[in-house]
Amino acid sequence: MNLASITPSRWLALIALSAIGMLVFGLYLQHVVGLNPCPMCIVQRYALIGVVVFGAIGWRLRGWGLAVSALLLALTAGFGGFTAARQSWLQWYPPEIVTCGRDFYGMVENFPINRAIPMIFKGSGDCTKIDWTFLGGSIANWSFVAFVVFTIMGVAIAVQAWRSR
Repeated sequence: MNLASITPSRWLALIALSAIGMLVFGLYLQHVVGLNPCPMCIVQRYALIGVVVFGAIGWRLRGWGLAVSALLLALTAGFGGFTAARQSWLQWYPPEIVTCGRDFYGMVENFPINRAIPMIFKGSGDCTKIDWTFLGGSIANWSFVAFVVFTIMGVAIAVQAWRSR
C-alpha cells in the first residue's frame, strides 16, 4: 500500500485523527506538564476543533460534499496557521510591552463554546514565552507546520474531489 492509494475521504479521516492527537497533546502539556496556554494557543485549539469536525464530516461524504468539507477544512486550518504564524513572530520578535493581541482574547472570551468547555479553553499564558521546544521549534512553530500541511492537503483533496465528481 502506498500513499497514492489512500482515498481522499481516508485522508480527511487521517487529518482529523492528527488534529485530535494535537489537541490531546496540548491538554497533556496543560494539565500534566503544567504549561498555561495563551489566548493565541486557545484560538489554535478552536481551529483544530474545526479541522476535526470538517475532517470527520468529509470522511463520510463523497463528491461535492467531500470537496466542500475539504475546502472548509483548508480554510479553518489556514486561519489556525495564520494565528500560529503570528504567535511565532511574537516569539521571535517580542514587543516591548507583552501582549498577545487583545482582540483574540476578547473573541475567545465571548465565544459561547468557552462556557461549555472551560477546562480546555482556559488560559492565561504569555504568547511570547517559549515554554517547550522540540528540535528547536516552539509549540507555535510546530502548530504552524501542521496547519500548513492540513491546508495544503485540504485544498488538494477538494480539487481532486471536485474533478472526480
